[in-house]
Formats: sequence, structure tokens, C-alpha cells
Amino acid sequence: VQRVKAAQLGLTEDNVAHAILLGLSGTAQVQPVYWLNPNYGIEYLIDVFTPQSAINSVAQVNSMPITVGPSASDQILANVATIKREDIPPVVSHYNVQPVIDIYGGVDGSDLGSVMTKIRPLVRQMSKQLPRGTTINIRGQAETMLSSYVGLGVGLVMAIVLIYFLLVVNFQSWLDPFIIITALPGALAGVVWGLFLTQTTLSVPALMGAIMSMGVATANSVLVVSFARDNLRSGMTSIDAALHAGFGRIRPVLMTALAMIIGMLPMSLGLGEGGEQNAPLGRAVIGGLLMATIATLFFVPVVFSFMHRRYKAPLSIQTQSFTQ
Repeated sequence: VQRVKAAQLGLTEDNVAHAILLGLSGTAQVQPVYWLNPNYGIEYLIDVFTPQSAINSVAQVNSMPITVGPSASDQILANVATIKREDIPPVVSHYNVQPVIDIYGGVDGSDLGSVMTKIRPLVRQMSKQLPRGTTINIRGQAETMLSSYVGLGVGLVMAIVLIYFLLVVNFQSWLDPFIIITALPGALAGVVWGLFLTQTTLSVPALMGAIMSMGVATANSVLVVSFARDNLRSGMTSIDAALHAGFGRIRPVLMTALAMIIGMLPMSLGLGEGGEQNAPLGRAVIGGLLMATIATLFFVPVVFSFMHRRYKAPLSIQTQSFTQ
């Protein structure tokens, strides 16, 4: 095959062994040449190139013989082209069809959020010195982290709003659901304190733990407010109704919170392989429930007694209470 193609391509026997490669595919950088096998009718693609060992210097490339045009005589490459060394990126990456230069950075010994806090001022400073049409974009795990935080933050706010409207439908009142959700700021404060005391950075599992603690805090607060409403309608004053609700519901509230806290305690320790990944969730739940329980037993009754200070029981209930 090499002798046949050497005759067709005008090559001598001396350089045919290292100048012709018979392959099944070529590249766009090489002009394809096809050879039809007359015996079988199969077409083969032949790429003609010079071995790397023959062009290991600029001088050898300049002295390479070429033929310009079908009727022109042979000459060297230096007569028709200028070759010089230049430093270019070995790999050209593209993002959104545009060429980009990727700068990779690994985070070691610190959290991603604090590293991004230090990088953003540098990016803003360098953006002012870039030529027209060039931008700096932060991608990778930082972009994923930001989108996750935004999504969970919106989900947290929407959870509070949906809880409030669901309680409005259940209690047929706008005031009592507001009293119930006053325990949620205590739960969020407990999440922050729990992460701060354990030196745990804010993460997606920690935000999920915050949402979980809000659900348990809302359930305990509903229990206290429902009991206080029954006491208020039975003829008690707002202060007495709140006090009796706090004392009467302290056991179920503590049992619910302790069951959740004890269940999350092994997870918060981060023991075992990969335990540190879910440890922020347990620590956020424990911190949120501790503060939410205190707010449910002490703060919510105070808010209830203040909001219902002008409530007057129906006359029939007042008369019944006076007779008893």
C-alpha cells in the first residue's frame, strides 16, 4: 500500500516509510487524501504528515520542502511562511460559546464562604482594569453554594408564610396565629447560637435543620396557644389563661422537644465516616429547639396575655363562673 500511494503522491522510496500514515479517520487540520482499493472497492483515508522527530526545531521546520500549487516547483517552507515560537495556552476552554481562561482554586483549612468574602473585593478591583469585552465570573462550587442559599432562604420565608396562613384557616383568627409564630424568631436565634457555639459554619444541612426546628417549634406553640384559648373562653383572665397554659402544657412540650433533641444528638457529634457532612443539621436542630422551647413556655404566654388583655368572656360564662 505504501509503494502504491508513494507513486500517486510523488514521494520517493526513502521517505515513504515515515511520511505516510494509513488510518480510518483524519482531522480538520490535515487535508484528507483518499485511496480506493481496486480489489475490494473500499476507500481508505490517508493523512500525510512529517514525524515529530524530524521537526524538533524551528530550523528543521523552515527547511521542510513543500510544493505551492500544482505547477510550481518545490521550495522550502521558510520562503513562503514565517515561523516563530510563542507561548499560548495548551488548552482553550469555552463557556457559553466564548473562550475563557479558567483559574482553579482549592479551599483547604477554611470554609468556602469566608474564602469567597476575601475573593470578591479582589474580583471587583480587577474588573475595573479589564479591557472592553472581558469579564470575570466566579463559577464552580461557589456558584452552587450561592444558588442553594438563595433557594433555601426563600424556602424558609415561604415556610413561615404558609404556616401562618394554614393556622389562620385552622383557628379562624388572624391574631392567634401571629402569637404562635412569635416562637419562630427564638428558633432561628437558637440555630445561630448553636452553630456559633459549636464553631460550625453555615451550610445547606444547617439551613435544612433550621426549617425542621421551626416545624417542631410551631407544633409546641400551637399546643400552648390552643390550651390558653380554652382557658380564656372558660372565663379566666388573659394572664391566668396564659399561666395555666404554660404550666399545664410544660410536660408535653418538653417531651416533644427532648425527643427531637436526643434523636439528633448522635448526628450532631459527627462520628463515623462522613459524619461531619450531616453534623450541622443536628446542631442546628438542637440549638433551635432549645431556644424555641424557652420561647414557647415563657415568651408566647406573655404575648398571648398582652394581645388578649381586653378580651371579655361572654356573660353566660361569667355568670356560671360567679355561681360556682
